[in-house]
Amino acid sequence: MPQTHEVTNQVPPHHGYDAAADPALLEALDREGAGWAAPELHRLGVLAGSEQAAEWGRLANENEPVLHTHDRYGHRVDEVEFHPYWHELMDTAVSHGLHAAPWAQSEPGAHVARAAKFIVWSQVEAGHTCPVSMTYAAVPALRAAPALAEWLEPLLASRTYDFGLRRPDTKRGLIAGMSMTEKQGGSDVRANTTAAVPAGDGTYRLTGHKWFTSAPMSDVFLTLAQAPGGLSCFLLPRVLPDGTRNRLHLQRLKDKLGNRSNASSEIEYDEAFGWLVGEEGRGVATIIEMVNTTRLDCVLGGASGMRLGLVRAVHHATHRRAFGKALIDQPLMRNVLADLALESEAATAVAMRLAGAGDRVARGDADEALLRRLGLAVTKYWVCKRAPAHAAEALECFGGNGYVEDSGMPRLYREAPLSSIWEGSGNVAALDALRAMARQPETVEAFFAELDRAAGADRHLDAAVAGLHKQLADPAEAEYRARRLAETMALAFQASLLVRHAPAAVADVFCASRLGGEHGGAYGTLPTGVDTGAVLDRARTPAV
Repeated sequence: MPQTHEVTNQVPPHHGYDAAADPALLEALDREGAGWAAPELHRLGVLAGSEQAAEWGRLANENEPVLHTHDRYGHRVDEVEFHPYWHELMDTAVSHGLHAAPWAQSEPGAHVARAAKFIVWSQVEAGHTCPVSMTYAAVPALRAAPALAEWLEPLLASRTYDFGLRRPDTKRGLIAGMSMTEKQGGSDVRANTTAAVPAGDGTYRLTGHKWFTSAPMSDVFLTLAQAPGGLSCFLLPRVLPDGTRNRLHLQRLKDKLGNRSNASSEIEYDEAFGWLVGEEGRGVATIIEMVNTTRLDCVLGGASGMRLGLVRAVHHATHRRAFGKALIDQPLMRNVLADLALESEAATAVAMRLAGAGDRVARGDADEALLRRLGLAVTKYWVCKRAPAHAAEALECFGGNGYVEDSGMPRLYREAPLSSIWEGSGNVAALDALRAMARQPETVEAFFAELDRAAGADRHLDAAVAGLHKQLADPAEAEYRARRLAETMALAFQASLLVRHAPAAVADVFCASRLGGEHGGAYGTLPTGVDTGAVLDRARTPAV
């Protein structure tokens, strides 16, 4: 055939860079006490920015998990088959300690190092981080049953990924899941109808239906059920101590908007074997430790997605030309990209600050526990709420190319709402902040003490903090106003961190736009006079 056109003005693949080369992330890693982890973080970042890892993520999503309820002979097996690249992703995550490994480490900042690696590696593929996150979060809840924790914690923290349904004590490493949601309850876990009957030997038999259980091929699950003493927490193994399968029957896999690589299922408990974790009637109090930890990972996931959308948009705009010059040199596009960069940097700063609080809580810091309790609730609400809009704007920077699957942006866009829904949707998170303030007024003192560290540095931030004091002094219709209050608190938290730690070019425009009213309703509405070059320099990914 005769040549009809030449391929020009097309953007080269975005491979061959270090995804950890993020100034905001590296600065936070250092100030939160985990600078020692930078070499490993960069090694992981180079892999995350490679063409190989991109293929792992793409094919794991295009070849979705398949449920096999029975084998060829008719025996019940309840197994999920994954693409081989899913296991490559999981093996990388586990070997780098993104799961429960920090609980077994003695180095200060172990949880911060893990958070940074989570942000970097999640950019490759977000679905597999669900079981990774639940394994991390299972440990503090499991410690309510010391004998179980002593047995299982070393296996949950092992850096060996050992897939397959076998007795836990025969495996080199375990993955944990969580199963709380039921049809009639959703976020209202106290509406739980699953029954747990004592078996007379210290174990229980559970019967009921769980509406949403992610990663059903995990080795053990924390779940809630109604015991004689009330709603209680239990640990259920997939394989029993005698080597037989527990009676956890997978009914179907969910057909989800995004998160396609990860299997999410409905599970039927048919007198399933379980161990009690904590006391009867204390199920919510026991498992809330797991929920709070996975909420942090929602924030980390939101920050990760924002960073990925930003660097992809900057890469595209750098190489794509329109109207005689590169997109990134067009003033309005610079406004959009700089705005996306501000959102990403603020999300990273606050996510890492909360990870640092977690590390200090693990060492017994009571003040940090109070800050984390309230700060995590408002941050989970806001960062996760901003992620879908951020992904949409980053996609739009590509024009029509961003709407095509080959760009990778549709997968990012479909994934973005999940963090806001997982572990309590926006309303749940905002109301949880009100609950924390009502039950523990000292959390408010700890939160304002954190904001006061930036007092006097920016007039917009000072005004926002003063306004918050007034809002909290007025209890009228607090539930109706809960989203607005959570948003303002989260923005002030982010601003206080940027004012103290980020370059002035970033902090000043963040405060002016987010707190000072110098911003519209969409990205790309920053005020004039912004040093977009200084902001965007922190969003570039040089080749390695």
